[in-house]
Amino acid sequence: MSFFRLPQIDDPARVDVAVVGVPWDGGTTNRPGARHGPREVRAQSMMIRPYHHVTRRSPYDVCRVADLGDSPVNPVDLEDSLRRIESFQAALHAAGAAPLSVGGDHLVTLPVLRAIARDAPVGLVQFDAHSDINDVYFGGSRFTHGTVFRRAIEEGLVDPQRTIQIGIRGSRYSPKGGDFAAETGIRVLTIEDVFEIGVAGIVAEVHRVVGSAPAYLTFDVDALDPVYAPGTGTPEVGGMTTHMAQAVVRGLGGLDLVGADVVEVAPPFDVNGATALVGATLAFEILCVLAEARARTRPSG
Repeated sequence: MSFFRLPQIDDPARVDVAVVGVPWDGGTTNRPGARHGPREVRAQSMMIRPYHHVTRRSPYDVCRVADLGDSPVNPVDLEDSLRRIESFQAALHAAGAAPLSVGGDHLVTLPVLRAIARDAPVGLVQFDAHSDINDVYFGGSRFTHGTVFRRAIEEGLVDPQRTIQIGIRGSRYSPKGGDFAAETGIRVLTIEDVFEIGVAGIVAEVHRVVGSAPAYLTFDVDALDPVYAPGTGTPEVGGMTTHMAQAVVRGLGGLDLVGADVVEVAPPFDVNGATALVGATLAFEILCVLAEARARTRPSG
């Protein structure tokens, strides 16, 4: 069983886009289970056909795409897992393959960024209920799925002035929860902003903020209302619809995407595979725009 019924290969030099699993949830602070996400998203992706119903294009017509398996992880050692994931992703990057990763909790995005943005920071398009820019958890833990983008900015992997967060909502630990975003220049679209400006407004703002330089797209399924994605670690009521999310992702064509991920699918909390199917469907939407970006920028010949 592979993502989207794709060929399963080991050599990243043979592909333009590598679809991979990251079965790890050691950064979770609430409900665990996202380590099982890649397996269930693979299963549900068997439902996805090759051609997009709106564009009538297939990512497989413009790029070489394959399933390159799962990243190695260490379920009992957080920092060792981060190193293993980074090493795995660095091999993909060195071979010229853009990663589309399926997690796993949101902390898995950090080692991916360490692998592909070590030379220069990238812009970031983040679909999420939570900003994930907290400093520490539980008396000093610096690496959790709620601190990932603060660490990425501090490490020079992400340019905060070219970062946009879409769908932010929910209760907070402190009234100062958004201060880091304001101080660093992150553009935050709360869920209220999202519904006020609509799909066209969101798409226009993403293109304005991110511009034409390289960028990374990360989609936490808790950006969606839990009626659409109940199987996730930290659900927040009042989120985006699946259709709105699909439409926004389609509008990101033209961005210079260098990689992407879909994270926080937690099958133990899912209902009849619904969230895994959402994850697979959004991964396909993202694959379509990532493949187009890769086809525009890959070396000729």
